[in-house]
Amino acid sequence: MLVVWCPDWPVTAASAAARLTPHQPVAVVEANRVVACSALARGEGVRRGMRRREAQARCPELVVFPADPVRDARLFEPVAAAVEELAVGVEIIRPGVVAVPARGPASYFKGEEQAAERLIDQVADRTGAECQVGVADGVFTAILAARRGILVPEGASPAFLEPLSVRELHRPAEGHHRADLVDLLRRLGLRTLGAFAGVPEKDVSARFGADAVLAHRLAGGQEERPPARRRPPPELNVTEELDPPVERVDAAAFVARTLAEKFHAGLAAHGLACTRLGINATTANGEERTRVWRCAEPLTPGGIADRVRWQLDGWLSSTAGRDQRPSAGITTLRLEPVEVVEGHALQLDLWRGEGRAEADERAGRAMVHVQGLLGPDAVVTPVLGGGRDPGEEVRLVPWGDERSPRRDPDPPWPGRLPAPSPATVFANPLPAKVFDEDGRPVDISARHELTGKPCQVSVDGGQPRQVRAWAGPWTTDVRWWTRPCRRARLQVLLEEQTALLLVLSEQRWTVEGIYD
Repeated sequence: MLVVWCPDWPVTAASAAARLTPHQPVAVVEANRVVACSALARGEGVRRGMRRREAQARCPELVVFPADPVRDARLFEPVAAAVEELAVGVEIIRPGVVAVPARGPASYFKGEEQAAERLIDQVADRTGAECQVGVADGVFTAILAARRGILVPEGASPAFLEPLSVRELHRPAEGHHRADLVDLLRRLGLRTLGAFAGVPEKDVSARFGADAVLAHRLAGGQEERPPARRRPPPELNVTEELDPPVERVDAAAFVARTLAEKFHAGLAAHGLACTRLGINATTANGEERTRVWRCAEPLTPGGIADRVRWQLDGWLSSTAGRDQRPSAGITTLRLEPVEVVEGHALQLDLWRGEGRAEADERAGRAMVHVQGLLGPDAVVTPVLGGGRDPGEEVRLVPWGDERSPRRDPDPPWPGRLPAPSPATVFANPLPAKVFDEDGRPVDISARHELTGKPCQVSVDGGQPRQVRAWAGPWTTDVRWWTRPCRRARLQVLLEEQTALLLVLSEQRWTVEGIYD
């Protein structure tokens, strides 16, 4: 396989979208952690995995962008099209990485080195993006070779991988989430890929499980999956006629989600899962566009919908060149399972049973139908993240979107409200008043202490009610670097067995939650 790798692509895409000058240090952040940074930022000490505040402390001039896979995929389409002009069989691993079979371009350009040079020049001339090329046996090894700009001879992949760190097995961007496995291997003294590959596969399977066996194959320079593939039956292709033709990205996103559900259900009925997805589009003027996406793990309905949406965004967006952008709307969209594997992940759970699985599937289709009638935000899923208040910790994500937290859930969160959290959190807090035993309003002192014992609470102008028990306060200084604002949280149990979460901010009490 020949892999074309564009370094720090999320940074490149974000900078291009914002039209930043090249001399500015840039980082892309997700869940309050750096997921990609430019060479200038690395020179100032910024690293992936670093918290945003620490990165900005090391590099005050750092320009920070949120992670946006749609943006990354849209701007990467011209790069994939440039590679496709010289090589057939282009597969997008992820935005920033594209793979093609090496035999074709190597034969045409009289060698792998000449093919790599031509592809680098082609991408630079067509898009202005920098890239590196690697060649090796298998996609995983070729990606590592591309990151080092190395052409590994045929059959030499095990020797190339042997001295590399086992940390290379943990590559979230390519779908390899193995942080726990890597940590365990290092603690066992297996610090290189060669050392891990030297362990017998049967011992790896008995001790670590199925995913570790796949990682063991990668460490030994083998393919991700055995070479035997099931040939997908033609009836598994899913085609949708679009009337009127789709010309807008938002309309394409809705079509992508509906088509992905139908496509995934057809594969599941045959006990299959898709690992290479072919996306084919035909316009009203007869133009045809085709792209193949490869994934390390079997694609879920959400993963299929995301890739279709990203690809349609790349084709329909104005960022694509005139030669790539369709001259008319898309009238036909077809999804093709280019490569499938046994759908082990789709088998029914031992404890859930067939009825429960079918009920979940029906519920999922019903939610998608409601979204089609009322919009994507009509059905949401709560995602728990980090924060000091219950309202900050929960993010409502539209059904089918990636369930990522708004903030990093990992501690520390000084002043965080202890468990349990309120069962009901008000979007608009109710005004309240808190009185001590002498009828005076209760406030917070400079020492973060209450000025009196809470004895009565009045909610939304109602009659004061007696307090049977209380806990707190938990105080925080919010945005002390701009406009200091001290917040104090107080839990009170009223005489009717009603438990409230009270918050004091700017000398005003409000009810932000109710405990059941």
